[in-house]
Parts: sequence; C-alpha cells; structure tokens
Amino acid sequence: MLEINRIREHKDTVIQRLQTRQMDNAAKAVAQLLAIDQQRRSVQVSLEAAQAELHQLTKQVEQLLKEDKTAAVAAIRSQSQTLKATIKKLDAELKTEEAALQHALYELPNVPHPSVPVGASASENKIVYQTEELRQPTAGNLPHWELAAKYDIIDFALGSRVAGTGFPVYKGQGAKLQRALISFFLDEAIRAGYQEIQPPLLVNQDAAYGTGQLPDKEGQMYQLLDQKLYLIPTAEVPLTNLYRQQILSQERLPIRNVAYTPCFRREAGSWGKHVKGLNRLHQFDKVELVEIVQPEESYRAVEAMRSHVERLLQQLALPYRVVKLCSGDLGFTAAFTYDLEVFSAGQDRWLEVSSISNFETYQANRMKLRYRTKSNTLQLLHTLNGSALALPRVMAALLEHYQTAEGIGIPPILRPYTGFEYIA
Repeated sequence: MLEINRIREHKDTVIQRLQTRQMDNAAKAVAQLLAIDQQRRSVQVSLEAAQAELHQLTKQVEQLLKEDKTAAVAAIRSQSQTLKATIKKLDAELKTEEAALQHALYELPNVPHPSVPVGASASENKIVYQTEELRQPTAGNLPHWELAAKYDIIDFALGSRVAGTGFPVYKGQGAKLQRALISFFLDEAIRAGYQEIQPPLLVNQDAAYGTGQLPDKEGQMYQLLDQKLYLIPTAEVPLTNLYRQQILSQERLPIRNVAYTPCFRREAGSWGKHVKGLNRLHQFDKVELVEIVQPEESYRAVEAMRSHVERLLQQLALPYRVVKLCSGDLGFTAAFTYDLEVFSAGQDRWLEVSSISNFETYQANRMKLRYRTKSNTLQLLHTLNGSALALPRVMAALLEHYQTAEGIGIPPILRPYTGFEYIA
C-alpha cells in the first residue's frame, strides 16, 4: 500500500497518477483517506496528552505519599480514575480510526511510475521489442489442443473427469517436456544468481494481504473451507512473504530467489476461444523470480530480469515481443510492468508468458519489510517479481511453432532434458 506520508506530502501528484489508471474517483478517495488520517492523528494527540497527564498525576501521588500527605492523594486518585476512563475510550477510538485508515489504504492501488505510458486499456500498451520473423499460420498448422490429442500428450477430457475443466493431464512425452521446461528454467535462474526455494503452496490471510492478493483478488483464489488458508495463485506470494516484518541489513541485499510451484486460480468469468486448451487454466506450473532490492536499484533490476526472461525465449527460439503496460492495464499493486508474449502459430495470436513487475514500496509497506541504511535509519525496500516462465502458454507455443509433418520438434536446448528430439 502507499505510504500515508507520501500521500500527505505529494497529494496532487498521487491523485494525478492514480487518474491515469482511469480511477475517476481518485481525488475523492484521497480526500476521504486524508480526512480519516487527520481524525486519527487528532485522536492520537488527545490520547498522548491524556497519558502524559496521567503520568504526571502518578508522580504527584508518589511524592505526596513520600511526604505523608494522604489527604491530598485521594483527590488526585479520583482525577486519575477519570483520566484512565478517558484514555480507555480514546484508545478504542484510535484503534477504530487506524483500522479505517488501513482499509482505505488497502483500497488504493499503486501509483504508476512516470515512465508508464498513459492509456485506458491494453490496446494502448507499448510494444518495445518484437522479433523480426514470425511463422505465419498455414493451412496445415494445428492449434496446440489438436496437436495434444493427435500425439496423446495432454488429455483435457481426462483432467475434466478428475477435477473439472482447466485441469489438464500431461502424459508420456508431454509430461517429460513439461518437466524439461521446469528444469531448464530453474537451472538458468540458478546460473544467473538466483537461489532456489521450495515454498508452501498454501498461504494465510496475512501473506495474501502482504502481496496484495487481498482485498483485490479474493475472487480469483481457492480458499480452504474450514481455515483462512489460500492455494497460491503464484509463487510470488510465499516467496515475498518470507521476509514479511523483517529489518534486513544492507549486506543481505539484493535478495534474489526462484521457485517452481503449481499455481491455482479460479479464473472466474473466463470463457470463449481464448481460454481453450492451455491458454487459461485453473492449475498450471510456473517458475517465478522474486527480488528484494534497495530503491535506487529497482529499475536496473527490472531491466536485468527482463533480459533474463528474453534469453530464455531466445534459447527456445520462439518468436516473442516485449510490451510495456500502459497505466490503464497495470495490475493493482504494480508501479511498472513488462509483459513478454510469444507468438502462437496455430492460433495466430500473441500469448502472455511472463509479467515482470516493480511494486516499488507498495508490497514492502504492507509487509513492513525494511532495511537499515548506513546512517542507521530504516527505509522501505522495493519488491519485484517475474515469471520465468509460466509453462502452459510456452508449451502451447512450442507445440504449435515446432510442428512438422514428421512430428513436433524439440528445441536443441531442451533435448538434454527430454532425452528425445521429436514428439511423434
């Protein structure tokens, strides 16, 4: 969430940047938030004054007892009891105002970075790079769901029978190719200096609030019926929350972690041909990168993460493009995002396979994730994450791009992992 000090000190800028998100009520929301903050501070001042007065009365009682002036003590103790009742009431009021302020801050999205293009929707995103040659669809090209059936490597009907739509079953060479991609992505991340982590697949409510899944995306998460636990929609949630409420030393920075996990998303309201096959699933595999860095390093880290993901796509020899999201398409918690998309030769469309985002201090402020500077002050850190990569659409693009009359070719970089050169 945004820091209240930042909103107080830069109110007009915050409003202006929020309005680029198509947030028409930005001025009203900020004004209401600042009014809550003003009331909270007023109650806090009254509480602290009452506590100071009680402290002085307590000292007076101690002094009077030393001087054996017991007659005067009774009157002061009566004042003390009245003050204690006032303090109790003000303390309750303060807790109410603090909860209201917290809720108002949770409802406010992140402020887009000045470099984010201003736009209303995905149609105004900016393509910053695209490979020159695309393999254009031909009459013989099949979409990946037909290829999966032809070579019996992914069974969508079987998954539906076991769990429902959106839960495919990978079989034989399809399962091996999936495992090869996971191992390749992990090995490349470790080579690039990321530490591998195996996090929990369930997170509690505090963790979901920490990275911004709550209260914004509760409808997209699977929740256990009898507990406030959620199946992770992405490894970003547990990986980033490993450092919640910590004060890190500069020597530990930057933190760069990678994890492979299954991910679970309800995808409520998704329908149509663009969700067919592997395009949109309820359960899918993903290798995720998370970085925690000092503020002045975060935008260099974004570019380095982008380069890492681009190299993966280059090694797979897939046509791809890099898209800078405009303000109206930016995620709720992100200040800046690159999407990387691969070209689907069997569907004649681009498929997003990675989002690389800088959240600046938004998640860190929610999690109270800070570091101690050399001048011994505490400062919020910046958090980043990116998919490297999400597997379903990479798999879809590979099957469609490498289809031949003899079978589906395997990119040379993956052959040591698969043990075969063709799916046939």
